[in-house]
Amino acid sequence: MNKLFILIILFIFSTKVFANPNIQARTGILIDHHSNEILYEMDPDIEIYPASMTKIMTAIVAFDLLNKGKLSLDDKFTISENAWRLSQAGYSSMFIMINDQVSVENLLKGIIIASGNDACVALAEGIAGSESNFAEMMNEKAGEIGMTSTNFANSSGINDPDNISTVRDIALMSKYLIQNYPVFYELFAEKTFTWDRTGGEPIKQGNRNPLLYKNIGVDGVKTGYLAVEKYSLASSMTKNDRRLIAVVSGFDTKNLRSSESLKLLNWGFRNTSTFEIAKKDFPMFELDTWLGEKNKIKVSSKEDYYVTINKKDITSLSMSLEYSGPIAAPIKKGEQVASITVFKKDEMVKSLPLYAAEDLKKVNFFKSLLTSLNYLIWGDV
Repeated sequence: MNKLFILIILFIFSTKVFANPNIQARTGILIDHHSNEILYEMDPDIEIYPASMTKIMTAIVAFDLLNKGKLSLDDKFTISENAWRLSQAGYSSMFIMINDQVSVENLLKGIIIASGNDACVALAEGIAGSESNFAEMMNEKAGEIGMTSTNFANSSGINDPDNISTVRDIALMSKYLIQNYPVFYELFAEKTFTWDRTGGEPIKQGNRNPLLYKNIGVDGVKTGYLAVEKYSLASSMTKNDRRLIAVVSGFDTKNLRSSESLKLLNWGFRNTSTFEIAKKDFPMFELDTWLGEKNKIKVSSKEDYYVTINKKDITSLSMSLEYSGPIAAPIKKGEQVASITVFKKDEMVKSLPLYAAEDLKKVNFFKSLLTSLNYLIWGDV
């Protein structure tokens, strides 16, 4: 009764580092959001000053508190002189005033859309009492995410020699943001924010991310600029159900920041493809059973798994579905009953256990006996 079911699918598979798209910057990385495959990297671990890309973590800390019910979008914080001064210092600002009562929602919009350094300090002080306390929260979260080469010294990313990171860490942070806060992440795609400021006409500001205005599927993430670092951009783009994340730093001009980031994203989509191999808790197959109330049982994986391939590298990817069957009832939901193994040529890339997606009871004694006799006589279950 032992059977081995093999499913072979041929694809075009890629190596980890693909042909160079020749990006004019100091450091960069391109990753596939779902498979985590690195499609391109150029000195991804050299130290950078993340500038306003720091604000991604500022937003993450707030989103985390919102999800846990420890913070509300309607909560209001009083603006300190410390926060207000940043709006007077020539930095990008939301233009809040001393003693304004500003909601968390508006501060987040001021940070994400208008890149307001004043809003960063106001949010940090409101949440943690001081910006230094908030920076500790940022670093704690960075450690949780796995950002091993990052230290946040403030909430805005403005000049501080101790505020450092790498494009690899920024990409990891961006993926975490998109994956864990999909509703709040929509703020990063908003193109304008109007702040009804105290003592003047409302100020309408556009999102600093230049790729949002091209209507090509870019929905984030954050620009950055410091004189010592020059121009940087963390960007994310979707086509159909696929998402790529690019982080590049050290562009000489704003125009290069926009055009070269877009070139890198388009290069990734043009040269590679991503396939969904397994989806968590989604029934993938129906397997044969023995002495069960049904002849088949649905099985699923407990994790998502994707493979990214290079369209130009003609080799093969094979998948084998294996189980010893028919599987004898009773079978409990969640019981491992099979596995699917992914190979690159003859090398195993991944083995995914498959679990029963439902309970399957055994038939009663008389039906079981009849089935067994039928098999012994006819060899047919």
